[in-house]
Amino acid sequence: MRLTVAQALVRFLAAQQIERDGARARFLEGCFGIFGHGNVAGLGQALQQHADLLPYHPARNEQAMVHVAVGFARQRNRLGTFACTTSVGPGATNMVTGAALATINRLPVLLLPGDTFATRRPHPVLQQLEVPHDATVSVNDCFRPVSRFYERVERPEQLIPAALEAMRVLTDPGETGAVTLALPEDVQAEASDWPEAFFESRVWTVYRQPPAREALARAAHLVREARRPLIVAGGGVIYSEATGALRALVDAVGIPVCETQAGRGALVSEHPLSLGAVGATGTRAANRLAHDADLVIGVGTRYSDFTTASQSAFQDPGVRFVNVNVTAFDAAKQSGLAVVADAAVALEALREALAGHEVDAAWRARAAEEGAAWDREVARLVAAAADDDGAPPPQAAIVGAINDAAGETGVVVGAAGSAPGDLHKLWRARDPAGKGYHVEYGYSCMGYEIPGGMGVKLAAPEREVFVLVGDGSYLMLPGELVTAVAERIPIVVVLVDNHGYASIGALSRSVGSAGFGTHYRQSANGALPLDAADGAGLAAPADLLPVDLATNAESLGATVIRTRTIAQLRRALADARGADGPVVVHIEADRYAGVPSYESWWDVPVAEVSGDEAVRDAREAYETARSAQRAYLEVP
Repeated sequence: MRLTVAQALVRFLAAQQIERDGARARFLEGCFGIFGHGNVAGLGQALQQHADLLPYHPARNEQAMVHVAVGFARQRNRLGTFACTTSVGPGATNMVTGAALATINRLPVLLLPGDTFATRRPHPVLQQLEVPHDATVSVNDCFRPVSRFYERVERPEQLIPAALEAMRVLTDPGETGAVTLALPEDVQAEASDWPEAFFESRVWTVYRQPPAREALARAAHLVREARRPLIVAGGGVIYSEATGALRALVDAVGIPVCETQAGRGALVSEHPLSLGAVGATGTRAANRLAHDADLVIGVGTRYSDFTTASQSAFQDPGVRFVNVNVTAFDAAKQSGLAVVADAAVALEALREALAGHEVDAAWRARAAEEGAAWDREVARLVAAAADDDGAPPPQAAIVGAINDAAGETGVVVGAAGSAPGDLHKLWRARDPAGKGYHVEYGYSCMGYEIPGGMGVKLAAPEREVFVLVGDGSYLMLPGELVTAVAERIPIVVVLVDNHGYASIGALSRSVGSAGFGTHYRQSANGALPLDAADGAGLAAPADLLPVDLATNAESLGATVIRTRTIAQLRRALADARGADGPVVVHIEADRYAGVPSYESWWDVPVAEVSGDEAVRDAREAYETARSAQRAYLEVP
């Protein structure tokens, strides 16, 4: 069959399927793209010709369309995604941030940027990089460090092995992330003869890897020896659909559970042994038990800096680690016993190996007491202030309103700023499958929220999707609201306006920097506004910027509801149900009414020498906190 490279690639991608546990589905739901000279004729014409095979969706921002694909992939437990195509040049490099986010979060997305002419005949001056010492370099080489697989297809013959390797990586739960096939624009349009077998339906089966017998036996032995074991549930529990296996193990043995950002909701909050979030954005209950645990069982977690509270969370002198992960790299962290296996299979096998064993009753009782105390703390924090005092409500109350509106099946989406920390602590997880909580915190990428929420909705149209985004993140990528309007994607965006970067403002105050550079306010005589030392207001008069974010969202085609109180917010969230496109609910929040850090810490170095007394005090506190950091070297 004679086709262009682009036509052949589109037909190949449309025929790829994925299978796990006997359930089979197409892997690529379609292709998002923005056309330029580097892909309008090649891939553009191929997508137009084969729209019935691989649906095309126009986007407004290249980074954002990658976020849509990532949100879709996460909601589908890595069993589906989109391709994304751009021209060579700024269109391609705009996708690099999205690629980094996908790879860091271990979520599949296929990137198809155009590239410079393979023939080198046209002079590379329009959106093309010239490197005097290496003519093979293009801007697409930026994708190399943030892609799990990268290939520049410079001849038609390269496409078949490149496409097959791309699919292998995309569908491997231990290797997946961004995959980049850079396509020179002349090669895209070049015709070649292709074997029919290349376009036949191909099924990529995700097999559930069992744990090695010896590793399982050692893990069971360590659990039986431990007096204070603790499970840290990561995203792997949810992606492998192991929430049921986790609960069965907890019910049988009595091990308390805390959760990472990606693993939030692995165990429903109502369970008596559910401690919620752990680490730098963790709950008091989880962090207290983490401090005293003598065995930490990490399931599907990579032990990020936030999860370990910068290696200060686990303080038992002889603490040991058992790490269940499909990726050997992550399973070996913390000097732990590596159990390389699928989370669901490993948890079921561990429960069988521990038959008849129960955790010390005092440890279980302590977990239940701490969990109940935390429930009361959450209720206190989310209770709204009086609606008639005119003051903006705290973000905690906003989270509580969204949580109630979401119920058991709704999904909350967040990414950056103060929202992830508040959500991680306060969210009451009600979905037994763990799909009600979707916060991108592997890269903490501002601007992910709206396109990520769109991807979630495309993957799960039966669920209500609530996007929580601050004004700082909103201003990064508001344009994808236009795509949501065009595609009629009914997400509810709760736009929290606190006139600046509230999260970094709080961090700035904590290190003695008085909120420098974090306010959206006009300068006073050329000076940037600072927070007062007590955090109660501004040290110098400064006017709010005359920016109306609600009107901005309205101008992009979204339905907008303006609210001022929590009661109005609750009514707006109810009224937004059933819309045929995006609804933006705007509310101002008190930027100073933050949720405390609960007996945890995050390593943010403070200047060792400073003429500012506040900075010197912050450095002293930093040195004290840093003394709790540990290197975990105990042999399991």
